[in-house]
Amino acid sequence: MRTRTPLTPLLAAALVTCGLTLASAGPAGAATVVDVSTAKQLKAALAAAVPGDTIRLADGTYTGNFKATVAGTATARITLTGSAGAVLSAGGGYGLHLNGASYWTVRGVTVTGGQKGIVTDAANGVVIESVTIHDLDMEGVHFRTSSKDGVLRDSRIYDTGHDGRGMGEGVYVGTAGDLTDRSDRVEISGNTIGPGVGGENVDIKEGTTGARIIGNTFDGSGLTGANFDDSWVDVKGNDVLVQGNTGFRTTNNGYETHTQQPGWGCGTVFRDNASDLAGATGTLRLAINVTANTPSCTTTVYADNTVRGGYGLTNIGVTP
Repeated sequence: MRTRTPLTPLLAAALVTCGLTLASAGPAGAATVVDVSTAKQLKAALAAAVPGDTIRLADGTYTGNFKATVAGTATARITLTGSAGAVLSAGGGYGLHLNGASYWTVRGVTVTGGQKGIVTDAANGVVIESVTIHDLDMEGVHFRTSSKDGVLRDSRIYDTGHDGRGMGEGVYVGTAGDLTDRSDRVEISGNTIGPGVGGENVDIKEGTTGARIIGNTFDGSGLTGANFDDSWVDVKGNDVLVQGNTGFRTTNNGYETHTQQPGWGCGTVFRDNASDLAGATGTLRLAINVTANTPSCTTTVYADNTVRGGYGLTNIGVTP
């Protein structure tokens, strides 16, 4: 049985004052399920959460910017859950900000209308699953400030980058030019990203290591080319696995590697990705465009990658 710190009388009273329904998840001392139906209740529940708790959202629109700063633990996660009909509508700022809130699971909800959808800062082990994120000024999901071992899976992201600056990646890992942001070992799997994503569907920044991009579907119809965003995925971190993805509609290439900082953009492995480059108009039109491939900074492209249309699979040798 997972145990938790009991609510103090004052904290319990504060939650009840906000109209929250508290339900024990088991015997006395067990974690609590908190049912919420208003933005005020949600903010109160986020502030009061302790390891093991579940915050359960009723369907409806929750207007505002929502932040969690309390961490769960590896054995007692904090869960925020609801259906796609539970909509966090920011209207500016971040829809959901997990700031130091490690070991949270965010499941099922919709996030829309803000600057960014879901942002993690210094939050390890965050799992984001089965969410819908759309209609944002900038990125859909951003793992940032050394948020390690994050997971984004089985989710849908579309219509980002509305601020007109040619940005708005679907998923952004790390910080451009900041090698101290070690948002390592992020898994991005089983997602559908696009259409209308104003930057790369996935951007892995220098300073990060060990990202895994597996089994996603990419639609690049929103690429603007304004900030060199002419591919579904751009890898600038190290030791990244890109496997089993399907991509279509791009302005130039499918996947790219770059060295933005010495010693970075190395060790990427491409396996079993299917690229449809029909309609691409860029100069290279490769499924996998590799700019980092030296004896000290290798990239591996396996022969099980496939391409339709364009000018070819890759610009380096293929591994059987």
